Amino acid sequence: MATLLAGCAVGPDYARPTLGLPTAYKENSGWKPAAPQQIDAHQPWWAIYQDSTLDALMAQANHANQNILQSEAVYREARAIAAAAPAGFFPTLGANAGATRAQTNSSGSVKLGDDYSLGLAASWEPDVWGAVRRSVEAGDAGTQASAADLAGARLSIQSSLAQDYMQVRAIDLQRQLYAATTEAYAKSLALTQHQYAVGIVLRSDVALAQSQLAQAQAQAVDLDAQRAQLEHAIAVLTGQAPSGFTLARIDTPDGLHMAIPVVPPGLPSSLLERRPDIAGAELRMRGANANIGVAQAAFYPQIMLSASGGFSSATLGALFNTPSRVFSLGAALAQTVFDGGLRRAHSDQAIASYDAAVAQYQQTVLSSFQQVEDNLATLRLLDQESRYQAQAVEAAQLSERLALNQYRAGTATYLGVVTAQTLSLTNQRTAAQLLGRQLVASVALIAATGGGWTAADTTALPSPTASNPITGSGS
Repeated sequence: MATLLAGCAVGPDYARPTLGLPTAYKENSGWKPAAPQQIDAHQPWWAIYQDSTLDALMAQANHANQNILQSEAVYREARAIAAAAPAGFFPTLGANAGATRAQTNSSGSVKLGDDYSLGLAASWEPDVWGAVRRSVEAGDAGTQASAADLAGARLSIQSSLAQDYMQVRAIDLQRQLYAATTEAYAKSLALTQHQYAVGIVLRSDVALAQSQLAQAQAQAVDLDAQRAQLEHAIAVLTGQAPSGFTLARIDTPDGLHMAIPVVPPGLPSSLLERRPDIAGAELRMRGANANIGVAQAAFYPQIMLSASGGFSSATLGALFNTPSRVFSLGAALAQTVFDGGLRRAHSDQAIASYDAAVAQYQQTVLSSFQQVEDNLATLRLLDQESRYQAQAVEAAQLSERLALNQYRAGTATYLGVVTAQTLSLTNQRTAAQLLGRQLVASVALIAATGGGWTAADTTALPSPTASNPITGSGS
């Protein structure tokens, strides 16, 4: 009988909705970078950048970031909720013991007596229509969805931290550029002041050199302001107060060892298993589907089995004698005849919730494809732009050297020097900014493809009572 009942569960069985998935990424065609590096769950994805400072910051964020800790607590809450659902498979058992002394008056006959009792009572509602099984299914899906949310929150924090860190390093490169530039501008100012003192150039040349130097100094201060804000953001991401956190600068151009990794995005179909937000959306859809069965089970009659047994006696000494034994067995069948449309409303609500979950899932998939395409296009076009920019830097530096030599020889005005120097500074700064943008885009692509996470990670989850289940994880 139990086997027959186990095969009966109302409500639709879950099936993943059919999606019109593309066979390849549009922006990946025609662009075949050399030596792609695969990101997988066997190593932290940020290790591909080979930066020890970034590694240390990531370890701190995984351990102390408050958003990750909040998501971990929500996950443990979901596990606890899911653990309560299977209790419906089992009977409830209660024990009772009592002793009373009472006086009764029946037809003028007054009696004073004692009563002692001891017994057990059990009741069980068989899961005939599968409501408990559907509840367990929904609870398991909710737990796994919460695990995917935890992975998504961790990946979001990690990618934000990596992008902020890379922007800081790009600013450090620009700051080095401005330090060298202001030094060169100061020498140019000294040259014009000397030539003005001997009557070779006009006072306007000195003023132009002073303006150029002051402008470069102001731009350098603006870079410091941007860096300070990014440093504060990194402090919060790693769970620290900004006032107690300082990120050391890199002081030489070769101090930035990070290279731009080339990560293959894989096939669009694999994205469904590699993105935690997609997995979470599908698991919520699975849970919503199971809740339809829970709602529909309310239309069927309930069967309740009950039993109780124990001892009851007027004297404590005779409580366990054979005549004191009492028991009862019973079965009840109950069916709601009229509820004013309550069950129908609950069923309609469950179906609507499922339809909303399906739409949310499909939208999440489409948005994920967009993010991958966006970052593939960004990396491809920035790669082309950086090559052109390198040519522009080389030409601008040559123009700057020639203009300064001509000015020293007296064959050119200082305005030509200023123009050439400004152009050189602008191109070098643009090149440093491009490097930062490429690094940031590479992180965004890794995050868009899941950061090495797979949907199978939700089936091998840490214990909710673990002391720190999020420390040291890859993604």
